[in-house]
Amino acid sequence: MSTKNKLDLRGLVPAPVTPFTRDGAIDHAAIKRLGSWLGSFKGVKGLVVLGHAGEGTFLTADEQASVIESFVASTDGRVPVIAGITLEGTGVAAAEAKRAVKAGAKAGLLYPSHGWLRFGYQKGAPQDRYKAVYEESGLPLILFQYPDATKATYNLDTLMEIAAQPGVFAMKNGVRNMRRWDTEIPVIRKAHPDLQVLTCHDEYLLHTMFDVDGALVGYGNIAPELLIALIEAGKAQDYAKARALHDRLLPVTKAVYHRGSHMEGTVALKHALVTRGILEHATVRTPLLPLPAGADVEIADAMKSAGLVSDQPAAIAA
Repeated sequence: MSTKNKLDLRGLVPAPVTPFTRDGAIDHAAIKRLGSWLGSFKGVKGLVVLGHAGEGTFLTADEQASVIESFVASTDGRVPVIAGITLEGTGVAAAEAKRAVKAGAKAGLLYPSHGWLRFGYQKGAPQDRYKAVYEESGLPLILFQYPDATKATYNLDTLMEIAAQPGVFAMKNGVRNMRRWDTEIPVIRKAHPDLQVLTCHDEYLLHTMFDVDGALVGYGNIAPELLIALIEAGKAQDYAKARALHDRLLPVTKAVYHRGSHMEGTVALKHALVTRGILEHATVRTPLLPLPAGADVEIADAMKSAGLVSDQPAAIAA
């Protein structure tokens, strides 16, 4: 069996937050509660931990490993756990991937070297990063396409070359340029039909839902049942149902993702999980800060308007 067929992520792949205790330690009991709940939904195909939503770069290496282990335990291994691989240098990223394998991760979401966000990358450097990390760790990798507004976004040639590598089995695409999305996704699909294409456009899900195998989104933390239904509507090319689900979720989208900084979305996700009864509080680590006074009420009201008020699955109605 080829690497590209080892994991089936064709559905919803939430990127869970990392819960903390009120004094800032990893809250492993809350991780197990969150992971168990997310893993109980039939359409959830994996959990991507230690990404932006999971505050992965704010944790020590030992903490990262413990988070992976706790999420693996949360579903008794039924749902694959995928680790964000974020360190800048290729060698240290490969070592990070090896630690993830040891902790129980079944795949890795490989971030671009973050220096590229400011300075851009040399031609061929992203391809080399994917090749080296896979060869040194054996961890199957998800190609991560960053927003077009950053210098760490990959052009089409780079995407195509990374997608052709044996270790790469899926793509998390967050280009956030719909012109590029509409023109590049068909080209990539034609050239690499086995590559699983996952949208990560939390705030643009409706536009991208008709072209993908699934969604790898932080949004999956808080509305898994509605996002699973949205993915199914997209695959069925049922625009009316997809639009109804989009409109139902729009107040939540605005409260969580239409904020001053996309990073605030992580804090907002935790408040939304409080509303659902999964977390007890929304503690984060710096450089994240608490949201302004009243934001928790705004988020709770938005969740309630969408019928997402407890840990019980919301009724799905178009």
